[in-house]
Amino acid sequence: MVMNLLRERYRVDLVELQAACEANYARLLRLLPDMRAAQGERRVALSQGDQLLGVLVLQVLEACPYTTTLQVRQEHSLQWLPVPKLEVRVYHDARMAEVVRAENARRFRSIYSYPNAAMHQPDEKTQLNLFLGEWLSHCMACGHELASVR
Repeated sequence: MVMNLLRERYRVDLVELQAACEANYARLLRLLPDMRAAQGERRVALSQGDQLLGVLVLQVLEACPYTTTLQVRQEHSLQWLPVPKLEVRVYHDARMAEVVRAENARRFRSIYSYPNAAMHQPDEKTQLNLFLGEWLSHCMACGHELASVR
């Protein structure tokens, strides 16, 4: 019996990717409802009891009539925890938000051959958008408005 040793090529699940982007749009709209008009940022504290675990920062980088570009990052995190920093393009007409930059990588392809020089996963774009969704959901569940320091 001959076993097929070739893996089936990864195919983009467009429905899953679009659903993740639509859900991210809804989450971002709840966290930053005036992002279309805003030139600034919103800070959401993440804590457990009395311990501050980090601060989610949503910063508007560019606001255009149909799109907004945001930087989503975490500050004041635990020392041993890598600090995520994503750039997200929000498409208001399509009601979708997608990750366009993570750390120093930008403009992700839908599919990567594997292995590749940058060691991207075949579904890197989908994974980043799912991560953004999980991160924003966690922040909405555990976050609170950061009190102003005067």
